[in-house]
Amino acid sequence: MTTEGWWWLTLAIGLVVALVVVALLHTLYRAVRRIDDNVLSVWMMGKQVARNTATTWLLGQTPRIAGEIKEEALKHAEFLADVERS
Repeated sequence: MTTEGWWWLTLAIGLVVALVVVALLHTLYRAVRRIDDNVLSVWMMGKQVARNTATTWLLGQTPRIAGEIKEEALKHAEFLADVERS
């Protein structure tokens, strides 16, 4: 094989290697994009969970407040009953 033939062979091998590298980089890029998208989804869900659980401490006050609402409703019912009787 001549020197020129070796050069062409080297260039062909270099081209194949470059194409393989481009394919691998593209595969890596797609994997990183998928990971980035999934991380963004997890971040958004985490923020929603935090927003939804920020006021859970108020649940302990619910029975007391419900009792106050019931007492007020009974007062209104009693007042309306008095108005209807008069």
